[in-house]
Amino acid sequence: MRLRFIFADQDFTATLEDNPSAHDLVSMLPLDLTIDDYSTNEKIAYLPRKLTEKGSGRFGSEAVGDLCYYAPWGNLAIFHGPYRWSRGLIRLGRLDHGPAPLLLRGEHPLRVETL
Repeated sequence: MRLRFIFADQDFTATLEDNPSAHDLVSMLPLDLTIDDYSTNEKIAYLPRKLTEKGSGRFGSEAVGDLCYYAPWGNLAIFHGPYRWSRGLIRLGRLDHGPAPLLLRGEHPLRVETL
């Protein structure tokens, strides 16, 4: 399954993993959220409710462009810089064409929908 993200003049897609948390996210779509910068390597957007954590656990091969869910805070985390897995982080998928759209700084309305 693929998702489409739209904010400001950015329009990009991600391909989802086949896991319970990603399926739970799809069940909530479409969504209108707010995306904002967090730290120096990611953008975040808070979901209207928490996703299931069923089947989650440590994962490897962390990469720029990963779409994740941070369970303790209930937010999406989309990485435009290097990062390391931390407890509570669940990979939902990966951006299809790299992190360039995430380099636009600031807070913006975000639309998330299925393709």
